[in-house]
Amino acid sequence: MTGPHGVGIGWRPEIAGFVADLPGLRFVEVVAEGVTATGPLPAGLATLRERGVTVVPHGVRLSLGGAEPVDPARVAHLGAVAELVGAPLVSEHIAFVRAGGVEAGHLLPLPRSREAVDAVCANVARAQAELPVPIALEPIAALFDWPDDELDEADFLTEILDRTGAFLLLDIANVYANARNRSADPVALLDRLPLDRVSYVHVAGGTDHGGYYHDTHTDPVPPAVLDLLRELCARHRPPALLLERDGHYPPAPVLRAELDALAAASGFPVVT
Repeated sequence: MTGPHGVGIGWRPEIAGFVADLPGLRFVEVVAEGVTATGPLPAGLATLRERGVTVVPHGVRLSLGGAEPVDPARVAHLGAVAELVGAPLVSEHIAFVRAGGVEAGHLLPLPRSREAVDAVCANVARAQAELPVPIALEPIAALFDWPDDELDEADFLTEILDRTGAFLLLDIANVYANARNRSADPVALLDRLPLDRVSYVHVAGGTDHGGYYHDTHTDPVPPAVLDLLRELCARHRPPALLLERDGHYPPAPVLRAELDALAAASGFPVVT
């Protein structure tokens, strides 16, 4: 699969100037719902495209895990954004964001049941039939498990990937968060995932609060997440890593240091 390579960063308007000044940058991710499907692209994003930087649209509203069929208009928007930016693939979450017409406003976890697997696979197939490029699926961070889980996380994800043929967007910070909050071993999960299906990896920060680890995207990447990234790369280095930061943006030198830390942990060239 032709896709992103090396170390990238999530493009946000608030840090567009910082991103534009990264000399070795090869790819960014943009929230698909924040881009007008008919164009024009935000100026900073258009400039990156002209430089040859790969842009991957990342959806947050498809609700692939919902009981209802995905909204064709939302799928069409994601596909149109992919074509607008010349993307090699798109990504979305294994989660639901609405039910019975009610919008949750958050990515919500699914019960790891056979019924949920069927629902996800059906919606992914509906999306794949309309999208112009492949899709990568991202498991989310969750603070709880449903009482009717029938599968563990590795079996749940592997079955969805096998049945849909989709790629895996692995969020290593989510792996860490879920393991911390379930008192589980994150390395044991890595050893059971189909790492050859990973298209790229998210890396983000978080914080402890109320006895749980919260994947905030607004805090620094903790050393434990970088250690887990090293464990991942020792097993199967993914094609690309992406730093996610969605608020509380630190000074430019701090962001550059986080990007350098991703490069050092993976062996990819620095982009700063």
